[in-house]
Amino acid sequence: MVTETEKQTLDAAPIRVITRGDVLRMAVLEARRNGKSIGLVPTMGALHEGHLSLVDASCRENDLTIVSIFVNPIQFNDAGDLERYPRNLDADLAALRSRNCNIVFTPSVEELYPPGHETYVEVGPTALPLEGEQRPGHFRGVATVVLKLFHLAPADRAYFGQKDYQQVLVIRCMVRDLNVPIEIRVCPTIRELDGLAMSSRNVHLDADEHQWALALAQSLELAAELVERGVRDKDTIIQRMRQHIHAAGRIDIDYIALVADETVTPVKKVDGPIMVLLAAHVGKTRLIDNRRIEW
Repeated sequence: MVTETEKQTLDAAPIRVITRGDVLRMAVLEARRNGKSIGLVPTMGALHEGHLSLVDASCRENDLTIVSIFVNPIQFNDAGDLERYPRNLDADLAALRSRNCNIVFTPSVEELYPPGHETYVEVGPTALPLEGEQRPGHFRGVATVVLKLFHLAPADRAYFGQKDYQQVLVIRCMVRDLNVPIEIRVCPTIRELDGLAMSSRNVHLDADEHQWALALAQSLELAAELVERGVRDKDTIIQRMRQHIHAAGRIDIDYIALVADETVTPVKKVDGPIMVLLAAHVGKTRLIDNRRIEW
């Protein structure tokens, strides 16, 4: 963990590392007083090109870009998953320096959740199915930490990836319902050359598991092809996707869902734009992916 003392030695570099919330807020408010636009990229670290594409978008659209790196314990319902989540702050800082990030916020757990902390964001129906069903309490934790970050870094825009489709919907609902004055920007999913959606958890895949995991993105492509060929029935599309995934290797599917675009409302047939969402365990590693299909 980078301390405030260590931060001072890093300030000479093109990036400033801050660990305290009050210091971050003062820096952001000073920048706003100077007429600068602010972009915020919330992350849990273990940065890959997907995260860095969000940083690039923020740098293009704002005068000042802030990246938060915080593995948020209250969004994990599995202590083992929290323990296994990859962490490499030195590599993250090096990557962010190369992308012209201005400020990195790396708080401790105690900084965001001090002793006696008891207030959380109550999420609504958008958070209940799919990831909400598989990971109870997950979106409560996500919404709580993101709202904290929005208060500590009152930015003009915040950047999230399309891969976290349901998370984006939950955050948009929170921003709307709690009157948070920030624009939510969503950037495309970034994939490996072989099609696998980039994820910090991909590092846990061995060579065989990586090959098996390719079936997830392939099944989404299959769904699009089926729709293009005239298949409209949800159950038929899901059955074909399941067959493809199970044929690839040892993969346990949590869910495959077809929902109306910009919602988590299931559809019975494809009669407009939809999102195809899936989650699965490849070995011990849980991965999610999605694809928008227009018709």
